Amino acid sequence: MVVTTNRDPPNSPSGATVIGWGMAEVSGRDLVRQSFRWVDGHADVWRLFSDAKVFATVIDGIVAPWRTAGITMIAGIESRGFLLGGASAIALRVGFVAIRKEGGLLPGMKHTADTGIDYRGRRHRLRMQRTLRPTDRVLLVDDWVEKGSQASAARELVEASGATFAGLSVIVDQLDSAAKQMVAPVTALVTATELGPPSAPAGKV
Repeated sequence: MVVTTNRDPPNSPSGATVIGWGMAEVSGRDLVRQSFRWVDGHADVWRLFSDAKVFATVIDGIVAPWRTAGITMIAGIESRGFLLGGASAIALRVGFVAIRKEGGLLPGMKHTADTGIDYRGRRHRLRMQRTLRPTDRVLLVDDWVEKGSQASAARELVEASGATFAGLSVIVDQLDSAAKQMVAPVTALVTATELGPPSAPAGKV
C-alpha cells in the first residue's frame, strides 16, 4: 500500500508517505504491478478484475487504511468507480452511493456538480441522488486518479448533501501536489510512476 497525501492519512504518522501497512497491502501492490499492462498506449485496469485473487486483494488494499476511519458510505463515479466502490462497500459493510455522468438514468432528487477538464480534455456534469445524511462519512473509491477533476466534483456533491468527505482511495495515484490538496487525504496501492511509461500502440514508435 502506498499512501500519498497532503494531509495526515488515517492511521499513519503525521506527514508520512507510507509504503505497506501489512502483508495483505504489500501483496496488493505487488499483484497490481505484476498484473497491470499497457495495451496500445492505454492503461488496461480491467484485467485486474478478471482474476479473483487479484481483485479481492485490490479491494482489501483499497479499504485497509480506512477500516477504523468511521466510514459510513462509499461513493463511486461511473463506471469503474461503481465496480470498485460496490465491492469496497461490501468489504466495509457500509452503503454505496452512485455518482453518474450526465445522460444516464438516475431517478429522483439529485445534487449536481460540473467537473474541471479531465485527463482526456473533457468536462462532465456529475449527479448524485440525495441519499446521504449529515452524519455520513463518505469515502470516494476509484481506479486511477490523474487530474482530480472528477474527484473534486464528487467531493462537492458529498459536501452539498451535508455529509463529510473523508478522502479518496484508488488503485493508482497520479495526482500532483496541488490537485491532491483538493481531495486529500488520498490513499493508493501504487503510484503511476511505478507502472512505467505507456507503451506505444502496435506498429508505432
